[in-house]
Amino acid sequence: MEWNAIANFIKPELLLVVAVCWVIGYVLKQTPRVPDWTIIYVVTLAAVVVVILGYGLSVESVLQAVLCASVAVYGNQLVKQAKKGNGEQ
Repeated sequence: MEWNAIANFIKPELLLVVAVCWVIGYVLKQTPRVPDWTIIYVVTLAAVVVVILGYGLSVESVLQAVLCASVAVYGNQLVKQAKKGNGEQ
């Protein structure tokens, strides 16, 4: 399954949550005392909280939140690896 197919599972109104997750991850990455391994957990938890607050507690809300967090992290890694491949860092 292609990654774009997974991204299509996210409700369009939740794309803002993806952007928020990306920003949260970026800010945490710039924070010296936050270990890198914790960033994905914080981003996922933030997405779950935001989506549940907006859509209520349900299995679909949690799945949507996890997808939002996953796409944000994947997008960040895509940009990071592309820069690395071009010799930028």
